[in-house]
Amino acid sequence: MIWSLSFDPLVPLWTLVAAGGVILVVTLITGLMQLRGWPLRTLAMALLALALSNPAVERENREPLSSVVAVVADRSQSQLLADRKETTDQALETLTERLAALPGFEVRMLESRNSGTGNGTELFQTLVNGLADVPPDRVGGAVFLTDGQIHDIPETAASLGFDAPVHGLVTGQQDEKDRRLVLHKAPRFGLVGSEQIVSLRVMDRGAGGGGRVALKVRRDGDLVSERQVDVGQTLDIPIEITHGGDNIFEFEVEALADELTELNNRVVVTIDGIRENLRVLLVSGSPHAGERTWRNLLKSDASVDLVHFTILRPPEKQDGTPINQLSLIAFPTRELFSVKIDEFDLIIFDRYVRRGVLPMLYFDNIARYVQDGGAVLLAGGPDYAEAGSLYRTPLAQILPARPTGAVLEEPFHATLANIGERHPVTRGLPGGRQDPPQWSRWFRLVDTELDAGQTLMTGPDDKPLLVLNREGEGRVAMLLSDHVWLWARGFEGGGPHVPLLRRLGHWLMQEPDLEEEALRVSMRGPELIAERQSLADEIGEVTVLSPSGGQTKLTMNEAEPGLWRGSMPTTETGLFTVAEGDRTALVHVGPQNPKEYTDVLSTTEKLTGLVSQTGGQALRLSDVGGDISVPRVVPLRRAAQYSGNGWIGLKTTEASILNGVDRYPLFAGLLGLALLLGLVSLTWYREGR
Repeated sequence: MIWSLSFDPLVPLWTLVAAGGVILVVTLITGLMQLRGWPLRTLAMALLALALSNPAVERENREPLSSVVAVVADRSQSQLLADRKETTDQALETLTERLAALPGFEVRMLESRNSGTGNGTELFQTLVNGLADVPPDRVGGAVFLTDGQIHDIPETAASLGFDAPVHGLVTGQQDEKDRRLVLHKAPRFGLVGSEQIVSLRVMDRGAGGGGRVALKVRRDGDLVSERQVDVGQTLDIPIEITHGGDNIFEFEVEALADELTELNNRVVVTIDGIRENLRVLLVSGSPHAGERTWRNLLKSDASVDLVHFTILRPPEKQDGTPINQLSLIAFPTRELFSVKIDEFDLIIFDRYVRRGVLPMLYFDNIARYVQDGGAVLLAGGPDYAEAGSLYRTPLAQILPARPTGAVLEEPFHATLANIGERHPVTRGLPGGRQDPPQWSRWFRLVDTELDAGQTLMTGPDDKPLLVLNREGEGRVAMLLSDHVWLWARGFEGGGPHVPLLRRLGHWLMQEPDLEEEALRVSMRGPELIAERQSLADEIGEVTVLSPSGGQTKLTMNEAEPGLWRGSMPTTETGLFTVAEGDRTALVHVGPQNPKEYTDVLSTTEKLTGLVSQTGGQALRLSDVGGDISVPRVVPLRRAAQYSGNGWIGLKTTEASILNGVDRYPLFAGLLGLALLLGLVSLTWYREGR
């Protein structure tokens, strides 16, 4: 309750000023002339002017407001180390009880977690967000429960937006030590097959360390090298990009004895492997209506460099035509199938008939090329069933389908086999799920018997039409009909020849996205997405290992035949490992060198400068009385210092809510009239004597 004096003039202000001037002149004249009763006249005129100003006594009815105190708990990844989480929980419970016992304080409990952006621990941003609706004069202070590793500390207390003490209660021990691996330079892209350089440094903090330590290098989870490095020196490590897409490299240094954590002993570098143009050799044999189908498809792919030869006349045919009129260049069989065969990513034989153009030795070279990691696609017609079939060459050892000598000439729809519905090469082909499939018919099929491989598409009587097989390190595919061109020409509406043949070619060239047995993981915003591709009817349990060591079982649902998918939100930064059986996949969340693990030793130094400006203090919880103990909390009205030995202070606010005002005029009613009349009467009486 507040009392005050207010004025509400009954006449304009200039009138009161003029009246005051007149009263002053009259007072001076009468005073100098020593007229009888001049003090009473002056007093009477002054009271009259005062009455015209309408003075009143006001009483404000106010309700005091509580002070708002923010308690910010650090729940970042570094707070999971050692016993910091338990210390924080214990201190938070004690602090909550003590603040609840203080009258006039409203406590706001805030928690700060890693955002996943790699910006580290942002406690002050959490504080600002938590007090956004609180007027600055109501803020009584803030208390941080943290390890001291905060990455958004303002430079000055004025940036906080309020005038109240800030305190830091720090977890962890003073004698901590840690070893970490620092990433200095790493490329983001690299050509497949090229060598890139990654620059690293091993840093030790705290007691011990130094000398030479072991460093392991892994690529996609597999150990590729191990070496000895000097602590404190920058090291350039060469690494090889082996495949397209993400190449995930892990660099791990051996642990320091009794160090705080081994999580920052590892650095992850993700390099996007970029393929140079794929080199494809297309050899066309017997001319047929679909000869240009393969050429047009391969030429339309900007990532493919095509070398195409068409054999129009066998050597034994003699018609007198000069050689220089048959072709622009001679067929360089030796260069292609002996000297430079390993430079090709894929060799396609389109209705090739053996007529002595290629010696048997070159077919043996092709078989070896496949065993060593190459790829061969045979698109056959009647030629595969005849005496000049490629099966009657050394290629037979890698071909999965053996011709019977028969060729079926009847209309049929190419149909997806059971395994073809689940295989990434043929899964989801437009029109493939209808019965019959919504694409045009074919009219020829080479009859074969399978010796190996998987049948993805079938013809009449479920005979093999599209067969895939792995041989050694390479791959082989057989399309046992030469009528795929009917789809390309739009016969009976055509068919999905482009996605089918393109997927087939990329599977042969071992593109990771078309692996039939694969575990993949990626990030979509804050969501971790895991995909398991399998030809089996069921998959095993999928688990996710977080950077901090936590393990989570991931629920997988079959999104498409042969493709299971699951997702989960992520709150940590670092390397996540997804495992199913003996398969693992890696994904790195956040920047390659996250701030959260740049320095994990607890410290009071980072907070000391700011909290001292507010009158607060930063101290270790273990320093208060030896064991983990929370300092006493003391409310203070106004003070230059809000902390001391074993205690911290909070500011009590002077803010209040005005509920109403009672006004009592001094010259209103009979009392004012009597006072004025009494004074005038006294003046008259004094004059009359």
